[in-house]
Amino acid sequence: MIQKKIIMYTTSACVYCEQAKRFFREKNIQWEEMNLEEHPEKVQEMIDKSGQMGVPVFDIEGEIIVGYDKRAIKMALGIID
Repeated sequence: MIQKKIIMYTTSACVYCEQAKRFFREKNIQWEEMNLEEHPEKVQEMIDKSGQMGVPVFDIEGEIIVGYDKRAIKMALGIID
């Protein structure tokens, strides 16, 4: 089981965020969801980390991935298919 800490910055209407959540559930990976609509104070934190305003943004133990880049996420988590 993957035990790296994952923070995913999301919004409710983000289709790619839903795809990422589905991927995590299928792989039995736990993550912390930071919905920016519910936590607007976290928007600047996400921008500071990623340099981006769009979601999803993933912080995998300090490695920042912008967008639902499944390959990059798998690499950051050490998943080999």
